[in-house]
This record gives sequence, C-alpha cells and structure tokens, in this order.
Amino acid sequence: MKVYFVTGEPSGDLLASSLMKALKAKTPNVEFYGVGGETMKSHGLESLFNMAELTVMGFFEVVPRLPLILKRIKQTVADIEKVVPDVIITVDSWGFVSVLLSRLKKKGITIPKVHYVAPQVWAWKKGRAKNVAKLTDRLMTLLPHEPKYFEKYGLKCDFVGHPVVENRIDEIDAGNFRERYNIPSNACILSVLPGSRNSEVKILIPVFKEAIDILSTKINNLFVVIPTVETVIAEVNKAFKNSAVPCRIITGRNERYAAFKQSIAAIAASGTVSLELASCKTPHIIAYTFNPLTNFLADIFVDVKYANLINMLCDKEIIPEFTLDKCRADLIANKILELTDSETARKMIAETTAGLQKLRLPDILPSEKAAEIVIEELTHINP
Repeated sequence: MKVYFVTGEPSGDLLASSLMKALKAKTPNVEFYGVGGETMKSHGLESLFNMAELTVMGFFEVVPRLPLILKRIKQTVADIEKVVPDVIITVDSWGFVSVLLSRLKKKGITIPKVHYVAPQVWAWKKGRAKNVAKLTDRLMTLLPHEPKYFEKYGLKCDFVGHPVVENRIDEIDAGNFRERYNIPSNACILSVLPGSRNSEVKILIPVFKEAIDILSTKINNLFVVIPTVETVIAEVNKAFKNSAVPCRIITGRNERYAAFKQSIAAIAASGTVSLELASCKTPHIIAYTFNPLTNFLADIFVDVKYANLINMLCDKEIIPEFTLDKCRADLIANKILELTDSETARKMIAETTAGLQKLRLPDILPSEKAAEIVIEELTHINP
C-alpha cells in the first residue's frame, strides 16, 4: 500500500508519524511518500522538500512566501501523479492543503483523500466546512465537538481523539535531566516555548525574553530551558546566544517532556504544546500575537471565547491566556509569579488533568483509530 502524506507543521509531523507507526503495525507492506518533518523521516518518509518552507501563519506573514508555496504545490501535485498512491492523507495546514486538493480535483485525480485535523471552522470562516466536504472523502478530528460542523455537508467525519493522550509521558524519566545539561541542582527551571514557525518566534521571542528579564529579578537562580524544533532552531539559537539569564536550548520529544517535568512553570506559544505541558502537570501560560495588522483582522474575524483547547473544552480559563494586544511581558511575568505558588499550581494541574480526559476515546488510541479509518476508506474504495 502506498500512502502519500502532506503536512506543513511540526504538530502535524508528530501526528502523522504516530499514524505511520500504527499503519505499519496493521499493514507491514506499507510505503510512505510525500511531505513531512523530522519525526516522519525517522519512520521512513523521504520528504519531497523541507517542510519548514510551509511553516508560516498570519495573512501578512504568508504573502511574501506565496511564490514559493505555489511552487511547492505544483511540485507536490506532480509527485502525486508520479507515485500514484493508494490514499492521500493531508494533515492539518489547511491553507496549503486546500489549494493542493483543489488542484488535484481540477486534474480529475480520484485517489481517496483523508484529511486529519479539522480546520477550526467553529473559530472563524465557518464556510470552510463546506469546502472541506467538497475536497476530501473523509475527515478525522481531534476534538469531540467538531464532526457536527462537517457532517451537515455530507462529509463522513470521525472523532479519533487527540494524540497527546498517547504520548506515554509517565514513562519518561526526567531524573538526570539537570546533569545532562549541566543545570545546577538549586536552579528554578522555566521552560520557554516561542513556537515552531519562523513567523512566530520572530514576534514572540522579544516578548518572552523581556518577561524572562523581569522574572530573573524576582526568582532566585532562574534557569531557562528552550525546547525547540528543526524548523526554527537557527532563529532560536541566534536570539538566545547572548542571554543574560543562563539557558539551554534542547531538541527532541523526550528531552522536551523531561524539561517540562523539571520546570516550575512554562511560557508557551498557543498550540498543542499546552496540552503536552498539561500532560506533564506543568503550570503554564499561553501567549500569542501577530503583527499589528493581522492582530486587527483577528480581533474582527476570529470568533472564539478562548484560544486554549482545554479552556474551550471546559468553558473556563484554566490556562491563562495572553493573546493579541494582551501579549505583554509584564502581564506574562506577573502570572508566572502567581503560578509559582504551590496552591495555585495544584489547582491548575487538577483542572487541566480533568480537561485532558475529554480528548480521548475510551477503548482505543487516536493513532490506532485513525489507522483503522484509513484502511476502512481504502477497503471501501478498492474492495
């Protein structure tokens, strides 16, 4: 079986790699093609091009990259025609994926198409749900409330659960983390995660660094750990090269979780990492902003009460949010100081743990459920 994956985000890379592993367990003769990141490569994918070229967010951030993005779409379509896979699995990155799928449809390519991770139509551009139904054969969602938005347009849609629930974080030993990175035993570790897109880190790092400077005057022996990914490591290294506060830049999934377990708190860009921090029982805040023009548009068109998934599921701000104009160093630093209080941290951890339970099916892991659906779709199309 030939499976063609397309994703443009580090979070999608992790998600797709878990699905690849599950598919290999169920169909040992499977072959993988397409576009992915470092984790997918470790499972046997030779990416058509560097996924980092697609990792950008925000209207005014995307525009300068359009010529390259359109070139990569054309290249991907040509590669699909060459490979002739049995199924195409697109993962997240709907902006890129929707154009790709439109091109495939215009060419009359009828290969089964499964999209993994629903576009957040409940937040903005609700009309996208109809477009998703036109371009894909099946949709797999991470959140339990999402299928209803797409099923009304006749799209077969399944809630499979969120991959964070199968990370086996409890099995990761963080005991010698400090020794591995020469971090003093009395250091107060703060994890700082400024995002996985170059457009994010360029905007968020200055804010996060200013918050770190404030915290260094209020927390004794502060030590910053910055878990990062291949797509932005050069930018992160450059930004923290001459940091006044001692810091370490680390990579790798297990190392990231070990850092979280050793941290008193964390500052993170909004996204999947918040769920990972919650799974590690690490008190944290999320922060996110764009350039001023994109912030203005987001304030008008984005229609959500919360940015954080746990907050959405529980309809309550459990994880403090500092988004758009509220993404300020002083506000972030003050909230982190609050979270160093043991009772405040204990309450957050208890509530986030309860929220995470809403992200899973009772008897099957997300990747296994997703693999079953992909195989079922193939069997339906090619009995």
